[in-house]
This record gives sequence, C-alpha cells and structure tokens, in this order.
Amino acid sequence: MALQIGCQLYTVRDLTLQDFPGTVKSVAGIGYRAVELAGYGSLRSAADVRKVLDDNGLSVAGTHTNLDALERALDRLLDDAQTLGTDTIVLSFLPEQRRKDLEGWKASAATLNQIGQTCRARGIQLAYHHHHFEFQKFDGRYALDVLWESTEPEFLKAELDTFWIRYGGEDPAGYIRRLGSRTVILHLKDVLKGPPVKFGEVATGILNFATILAAAEEAGVRWGIVEQDSTYERPPLESLRMSFAKLVELGAIER
Repeated sequence: MALQIGCQLYTVRDLTLQDFPGTVKSVAGIGYRAVELAGYGSLRSAADVRKVLDDNGLSVAGTHTNLDALERALDRLLDDAQTLGTDTIVLSFLPEQRRKDLEGWKASAATLNQIGQTCRARGIQLAYHHHHFEFQKFDGRYALDVLWESTEPEFLKAELDTFWIRYGGEDPAGYIRRLGSRTVILHLKDVLKGPPVKFGEVATGILNFATILAAAEEAGVRWGIVEQDSTYERPPLESLRMSFAKLVELGAIER
C-alpha cells in the first residue's frame, strides 16, 4: 500500500479551538484529504467532528490521546474512534513520572501492551508517538527500543517522527527501516539548521525526504502525516501549505 498523506491538526490547534469547521475547510482547501486529530477543538463530540470532516471530504488517519484517558476511559475512546472511522489511537507521550528509569519504562510497556490487547479486540490498533526523551539510554539501550522490545507488535504500533528521531541522534530513514512494518504513521517535519535547532516545513531543512519517503514505502508505513509543533512567525496554515507543495514536488502526492 502506497504511503497516504495527511496532516496533524495539532499544527493548527489554536485555530481549531476558535473555529474547528472553518479551519478544517481551510486544510481541505490546501489539498489534504486526511487528518490526524489532537482533540476536537471548538466541537464537543466525535459525531460532530465526523460530520465536519465528511462535509469536507476528509478521513481520519488516527487520533491522539493521553495515558490517563487510556487507563480511565478506554471504552469511550474506542467508541469515538469507531465513530470517526479510524482504526488507530495514538498515545501522544508518556508522563515523566512513568518513565524515570528502566523499571518505569518496562512497567509502562506492560500497561500499554495490555491496553493494546483490549484495543485489538475492538478492531483498533494502539500506537505510541515519541519525542526526544525516548532516546535516553538505559543499560546501553534507547528507552524507545526498550518500549518496542517489551511489547508485542500486534498490541503496540509505532508513530515515528522525523524531527525527533534526528534530534535524538538517529537517522530517520535508518530507524524507519530498522523498525519496519511496526510503524503505521510517520510524522513529517524537517530540522532547520541551527543553532538554535527549529522545526521546519518538509524539505526546507537538513533532512533527506526523498530517502525518508522511500524508507517509509519500503516499510509499508500507511500514513505520512505533516506536523509542526511550532511554526514560529509563520501562520500555521501557510506552513501546512508549504509542506504540501514540497510533498507534491517529491512525488508523494499526485495532483
């Protein structure tokens, strides 16, 4: 299956809080046909979100959540995922108190493995989204690798991030190839040459996106999701537009 392209609405989070429907319409106007959710913005329910997305021809690649919700409100999350028409729930980060040492990582892995098993029984896959702190080493191994090694691939998938892999000291294409088919979503953002190091739109910095996209295709990654944690002085919709245009140039999107 070819890599499908979408965008993470976290990039435009301030806009969705003010006007989710209007922001989504603008995202669709750029050319995106899928989104990854990070909350419902100005809307109240998954059903409300689904209607707005359907009205704009957008599907849902996945939806981000936190550990507290996974542990306390999993049934609701699974119901919402089915309402939204997605088969992927993503843990956006692991709280600091749950990852202070190797034992913490292993305990968290056991928890996520169990939650992932429950998700799988409902036809939903659980994935983990990393940042840079997962590249801290314990006994010579990255915490992120401890997480993968301590969970079953069918119960915990990977949502990798090109910026954070590079920031953590690894080559994005190489890490994608090493993890292989376990990766279901890849966040696409560049690393601007520093100092200071900043987030950048796709193919505007130091990363080789032709190589990254090829690695993602080889690994069978389902979704390439444009995301920028901060767009700095640039309006976030303009940032999404720039990355979309670069992905067209790279042949990842057909126009």
